[in-house]
Amino acid sequence: MKSDLEIAQEATMRPITEIAAQLGLPADDIVQYGRYKAKIPLRYVNQGREKKGRLVLVSAISPTPAGEGKTTVSIGLSQALNRLGHLTTVVLREPSLGPVFGIKGGATGGGFSQVLPMEDINLHFTGDFAAVEKAHNLLAALIDNNVQSKTRSLNIDPRTVNWKRVIDMNDRSLRHIIVGLGGTASGIPRETGFDITAASEVMAILCLAEDMEDLKRRLGNIFVGYTYDKKPIYARDLKAEGAMAALLKDAILPNLVQTLEGTPALIHGGPFANIAQGTNTVLATKLALSHSDYAVTEAGFGFDLGAEKFIDIKCQSAGLKPDAVVLVATVRALKYHGGMPIKELTTPSVEYLRKGVGNLQKHLENMSLYGICPVVAINKFASDTPEELDVIKGVCAELGMRVAEANVWGEGGQGALELAKLVTEVACGCHENFHPLYSWDMKPEEKIETIAKKVYGAIAVDYTATAKAAMKTVYALGLDKLPVCMAKTQKSLSDNPDLLGRPKDFVVTVRDIEIAAGAGFIIPITGQIMRMPGLPETPSAEKINIDNEGNITGLF
Repeated sequence: MKSDLEIAQEATMRPITEIAAQLGLPADDIVQYGRYKAKIPLRYVNQGREKKGRLVLVSAISPTPAGEGKTTVSIGLSQALNRLGHLTTVVLREPSLGPVFGIKGGATGGGFSQVLPMEDINLHFTGDFAAVEKAHNLLAALIDNNVQSKTRSLNIDPRTVNWKRVIDMNDRSLRHIIVGLGGTASGIPRETGFDITAASEVMAILCLAEDMEDLKRRLGNIFVGYTYDKKPIYARDLKAEGAMAALLKDAILPNLVQTLEGTPALIHGGPFANIAQGTNTVLATKLALSHSDYAVTEAGFGFDLGAEKFIDIKCQSAGLKPDAVVLVATVRALKYHGGMPIKELTTPSVEYLRKGVGNLQKHLENMSLYGICPVVAINKFASDTPEELDVIKGVCAELGMRVAEANVWGEGGQGALELAKLVTEVACGCHENFHPLYSWDMKPEEKIETIAKKVYGAIAVDYTATAKAAMKTVYALGLDKLPVCMAKTQKSLSDNPDLLGRPKDFVVTVRDIEIAAGAGFIIPITGQIMRMPGLPETPSAEKINIDNEGNITGLF
């Protein structure tokens, strides 16, 4: 017997041409991928009209390992805004197969607040990740080919090449490998490895590019390494950018799908938030703003990671500004930050909750650093008690913050109407002076210190010898005016995943600095950040199956 949710999914799936029509996009102009998916030509990203819509950013407190439902809240909020008569588009990232088959499962929302067709989106979708993978690996092949070349060699020192290959899968065995074995015909042996596709600089570039020419320029700016006589080599020196962009000719087009309630959804790009900027593409965001009253989008992990990068990197790069910011909080996460064992989070405990509210308070204080008016959304779970919910509301009241419960999993847009009303009030009436946290003209050390002290709450920043040497390279290459994209654990406000709640009196240690000249930022590495995750003991892949009729189960 089918569940209410399965019946709702089948009853509400509408042809993608009808969804496009809501946004004023002609059926003859969209590029259909079957009945329920389409790509939108870039000419509809009307950069003269993007200020028509209001931009709503959804962020969160520091999450538990399972996440706190930013995507689900974003979808539910967009559905609620449509119920109130405001044409709204939700703009999200594409799921990576690594987490889908790993520990977190799918990334299309849940319950009555999800995007459809869920199975397609969570798996291959429209092939964007595959295109990014191919473009990235093309550059890797060109590098190794040039290293071996006898007639067209750029004299690249292979010891300085940090460009690895990528694959969209969690596979720890590929982190460190040796290529070029098998004799001179197979190339020059050297150490390298694989990153997951979502951590590729090509993915970060795709999500910041504003048109095809900008995409090619950024691809050409990818820093490859040095020659034996210490001259820097970029992808443009290998004449790689044209072919790489050709592989991305379809991937650059935003993808249109729908939510369970027929709200337009643009799902495009998928960079990780603890390595890259953690937000969808500039093109999809501007497309939504050009054709909607509201564009609701999310940024990965907590406000200290995704939202900080959304504002300080994406907004500054693309000339965007959020009109309202929603901070998702959950009872279970605050109990987790109060020290409650993760297996007991469904057990009621006001005591643990009160111990963990410092995390919420710090994130709300961080939002004020940007001159924005926040709204707190309590993503409601069945195990939450009225007493626990009242504690969160009380903390928000003490700080003068707007707050609303959101039962978007169980009720869809209906469960977020109060939240939607608060968001419209803020978006239309908040007169705070929005501004980024730092200027790109500041020295890199000042940018890093500003984020570490003001956002994380650190007392100081320390640099390893490796990081100090890498910083000299940043200056030598003239990249010191780029923004910083901090690589940090999502589990804590600090760089130590074990420091939960609101840690104080800690020192952030920058152990290395990576260069993403094509994307347009430098990456200070703190803690042990994995660019190639591994599968858990019991991966989600074990629960996924398909029957003879093609029905997929186990994706959630």
